[in-house]
Amino acid sequence: MANALRFAALQNRDFRLFWFGQLISLSGTWMQSVAQGWLVYSLTKSPFYLGLVAASGTLPILLFTLAGGIVADRFRKRNLLILTQALSIVPALALGILTNIHVIAVWQVALFAAVLGTVNAFDVPARQSFIVEMVGRTHLTNAIALNSAAFHGARMVGPVIAGIAIASVGLSACFYLNALSFVAVIIALSKVHARGEIHEKSNGMVNDLLDGLRYIRGQSAIFQIIILIAIFSLLGMPFMTLLPVFAAEVFHKGPEGYGIMVGATGAGALLAALFIAWRDDIVEKTRFMAVSALCFSLLLLVFSFIHHFSIGIAILVCIGWSLVSFFAVANSYIQLSVPDNLRGRAMSVYAFVFLGTAPIGNSIIGAAANAAGTALTVGVIAVVCLITSMVFCRKICKSR
Repeated sequence: MANALRFAALQNRDFRLFWFGQLISLSGTWMQSVAQGWLVYSLTKSPFYLGLVAASGTLPILLFTLAGGIVADRFRKRNLLILTQALSIVPALALGILTNIHVIAVWQVALFAAVLGTVNAFDVPARQSFIVEMVGRTHLTNAIALNSAAFHGARMVGPVIAGIAIASVGLSACFYLNALSFVAVIIALSKVHARGEIHEKSNGMVNDLLDGLRYIRGQSAIFQIIILIAIFSLLGMPFMTLLPVFAAEVFHKGPEGYGIMVGATGAGALLAALFIAWRDDIVEKTRFMAVSALCFSLLLLVFSFIHHFSIGIAILVCIGWSLVSFFAVANSYIQLSVPDNLRGRAMSVYAFVFLGTAPIGNSIIGAAANAAGTALTVGVIAVVCLITSMVFCRKICKSR
């Protein structure tokens, strides 16, 4: 009987369709990410433009994702997702055509990255809050973990396919394949039954947003989780941008070592997602989050002192595990704790602090590492994350 509950969300027809569509689409997204980075570097030979284009894709999430949460609470999420997936085809197809006819310029890449980022600002809150409408509250944690597994599985497969495609048929193929991958999600969503109530009553966009923010601020546990997510996203997760420096200057391994380091964090993340999905649910969610947060902070602190490559790789696997363990369970805890009519706005706040703060965090960490040194910077941010995690643990234990 216990085995029948493993990956229980996939037993739901609608979620199964959605999940397989997502797996295909996310593989295409990672293909485009690799191709876009290679294209920008080929055009400019400049790390500055790589960062600029990356910021162009993430800045709209910071600007528009809270509005995306309001839209997700006002309209049927399935129909909204079909629209966002259809709109996502446009920048991918445009990049493919312009690259194919050799008239692509870096400003065009940045522009289309911003367009896709704007679409994602409305897609992410709707997609996150749509999951519970398919699987219900019982298997929500399982479904979120499976979604995370799809993301990290695609993160491992997509770049490999992109590398083969670039070498054999050229950069434009990656953009065309990504455009085609969105069709898989649209087909899957068209076969999913639309559920969930449409909350037509509105007090205006600003008041609707304030209602969501007031609710989160009034729920002590949710507010503390949001604060910890913000600290991790602003200071903790951007350490990934410094891995090339660790590979070259600390471990002396070059680009091959960098690839292994990125793969190690991805492998740990995938294993964590599969573990949570295998468990079906985490009963003591607050305790699990507290332990995961402390583990991430301590591991990051240890990593800042390590000079042995093999030990560093092992630590990165564990860092990937602890990060995804925390974020997946935090996601499900927030969704299960908020009323249905506020779920879209709650997930927009989650996306705002989780994804929207990335450009700010990368800038802060990059500037600090340039001024004070990479290892010292990572050590300091690890201490900040550790102190925040300890405060979180104390408050959670006190509230329990």
